[in-house]
Amino acid sequence: MNLVRLNRVWVSCVAGAVFSFAAATAHSQTAAPTLSNTDPTGRSPIDEAKALAISQAVLGRQVGDYIFRDTRGQRVRLSDYRGKPLVISMIYSSCADVCPVITSTLEGVDAIARDALGDDAYNIITIGFDAADDNPVRMQSFARKYGVTVSDHWRFLSGDLPSILSLSEDIGFQFFESPKGFDHLTQTTILDGDGKVYRHIYGETFQTPHFVEPLKNLVFGTTTPFASLDDLLNKVRLFCTIYDPATDQYRFEYAIFFRLAVGGTIILAMMTFIGNWWWKNRRTAKKPALPIKT
Repeated sequence: MNLVRLNRVWVSCVAGAVFSFAAATAHSQTAAPTLSNTDPTGRSPIDEAKALAISQAVLGRQVGDYIFRDTRGQRVRLSDYRGKPLVISMIYSSCADVCPVITSTLEGVDAIARDALGDDAYNIITIGFDAADDNPVRMQSFARKYGVTVSDHWRFLSGDLPSILSLSEDIGFQFFESPKGFDHLTQTTILDGDGKVYRHIYGETFQTPHFVEPLKNLVFGTTTPFASLDDLLNKVRLFCTIYDPATDQYRFEYAIFFRLAVGGTIILAMMTFIGNWWWKNRRTAKKPALPIKT
């Protein structure tokens, strides 16, 4: 019975992770990108089907090493973030509706993700794409207004137009000027530790697993499953850090270790019993037969 429960725990643990990952993958790669439309006529220069094709075409692309400025006016290179996953959110500081919602959504799921993956597991940069107005002061004000604490793990950046256009092309992000500001994709992009586009998340709001699952795979995933103890531990974290929709939180399935210990003890006891039985039968079979007296 304990062995059956052990198998069920492993299946549940792995299936839960696979299901969550599959859901996140399906959403991020098949859902049409939503558009921020500030044109009072309701028309947008962005064609949704074309926008999705352009956005998805850059998956796996290496992003260039561009220079931006943080809220203190210091230079920041994208290569400074290599080695860890990087989340890129493109907004403009004068946006009064969509961009604040994207930022607030990101702030909410970020807290959950760091609790599950670790504070230093990844970084976020929010970049103002309105090169004419999005300066360090405006970006600092935007962050403060919408409740985001600027830190080494989440910076708000601004840059010149060539850098913004080049980065936008690299990550498949589109924006156009409109009468009330800009029309743009509501797209959040995740880069891997090598600076390549790994995943896009679309929408002003999105569910927690759509954000955490790609990061979990990047943080805990290893190319060689059991080459070292760290690889093994990361694989355990990958499959046993499970999303609980009831609490909108991630939790680690600690009970699996107790069940593994119980199951391992049972298996060892069974193997010992079978081994002893086989050895006794073998010794009995080798004893010479007694002579029969007549």
